[in-house]
Order: sequence, then structure tokens, then C-alpha cells
Amino acid sequence: MDAAAARVAGWIAHRPAGAGGTRVLAVDGRSGGGKTTLARAVAGRLGAPVVSMDDLYDGWDGLAAGVGQLVEGILRRLADGHRPCWRRYDWAAGRYGSEATLDPPGLLVVEGVGAGARAAAPGLSGLVYVAAPELVRRRRALTRDGDAFIPHWDRWAGHEERYLAADDVVGRADLLVNGAPGAEEA
Repeated sequence: MDAAAARVAGWIAHRPAGAGGTRVLAVDGRSGGGKTTLARAVAGRLGAPVVSMDDLYDGWDGLAAGVGQLVEGILRRLADGHRPCWRRYDWAAGRYGSEATLDPPGLLVVEGVGAGARAAAPGLSGLVYVAAPELVRRRRALTRDGDAFIPHWDRWAGHEERYLAADDVVGRADLLVNGAPGAEEA
């Protein structure tokens, strides 16, 4: 993933700001595809903060609510010259918890399913889609999140499929990255 991170970092560094004075990179893809790994690597290379869509969703059926928080609480606030502000979802409690804010950075990386939503497009400087085979994705996701994810895998996969189809995320992506182990990015 190092080569992909270097390529994405070099590319996004020269993109225009999409939300006020902030360049926003969306890293989207299915669960377990490698989004978080790529996003953290890019952010580390460029000294940028990362916002995870996992903090924005309203539980297992909350993908749309997460996109709403991204658009309203982060992208529109940045575009209007304000500090982004969103509520973090507390997965253990099953409800939104604390509020988070961020000083407007020069570059912000947003990673997770929904980061590249069509509604977010006006505030994005770039959209990267990370793909990996289902068996790889499932193994990664269940290894990472274990018992918490197992009963929700099929339900969440349905939300992902409907979102990706409706928002044509792959077709609108600026860059495609192969998140399979040992693969060279496309």
C-alpha cells in the first residue's frame, strides 16, 4: 500500500481546495478493502488529519446519516469558513455521543463508506476508491472488528451495495486503488 499512498499523496497535494481553503480527499470503498490503511498512510505523508466515517454513522443502518454529517457538519462548514463539527457515534452505547471539532486544515482525509457520496462531491478535491476481493475484505473486517461485526456483515453489505450503485462511486472516482494484499494499484 506504500506505492499507492505515495501516488495518492503526490496527486492530492496538487489538487485545488474543494471546501473553503481545505483540500478534502475522500477514500471510499467496501468494508475491509483497505481504505483506512491507505487514508492513514496518505495523511501521514502529508501531515493531515483523518476523519473516519465510522464516527459519523448512526449505527449499522446509519450510512445516510453519516453522509449527512459529512456534508453538513464538515464540508459545508469548511466551505463557509467555519470549524467542522460533528457528533461521534458511540458503538458500545448504540447512540451518538461526544461532539468533535477540528481547526480547518489545509488538507483533510475522510475515509470510509460514504466519503465519496454524490452529495459530498462539491466539497471534495479528490475521490479515491479502494477495492479488494470479497474474501479478502470479509477476512480483514472480521479480524479487525470480530464479534461486533459478524452479525451485521450482510446487513451492512446491503447498505454498501445500494449506496455504491446509487452514487456511482466507482465511476466517479478520480483514482482506483487495488487493496488486495501484494497487488499493484490500478
